[in-house]
Amino acid sequence: MTDVVQAQTPAVGGATARRRRTRALAVLGAVVATALIWVVAEPLLGNDLVVVQPGQPAQDLGLAAVAVVTLGVALLGWAALAVLERLTRHGTLIWSVLAAVVLLLSFAPVAGVEATAGTKVTLAVMHLAVGAVLLPTFWLTAARRRP
Repeated sequence: MTDVVQAQTPAVGGATARRRRTRALAVLGAVVATALIWVVAEPLLGNDLVVVQPGQPAQDLGLAAVAVVTLGVALLGWAALAVLERLTRHGTLIWSVLAAVVLLLSFAPVAGVEATAGTKVTLAVMHLAVGAVLLPTFWLTAARRRP
């Protein structure tokens, strides 16, 4: 009996390590994707990515800001998925629906700020890029519970 438990433990640990590594790479991929979009869009727009929120001073969305916000959002998404996977058998499905809703809602601030059309398009593309990287990767790495 002990041999069976020992034989199964590395496989489970290996799957967990692979899942974590893949999710970490997805987080990195989301940051790189938004950074690349920023790098490409900046010269194409001919100016900085600047937004003005009502009652606030103009805010320049530099590369560091874009990378930090993307990293934070991606890590929060991963944490939410991990918690949901532990709490319920349907954690992946719940997370996927929530993530899709959050992605859709993330366009509201883009529409609500004062910015050039190019800046708004760039921000929208960044939001889509994060979703395009994280949603399928996190879904495919879902922790499958045995019945």
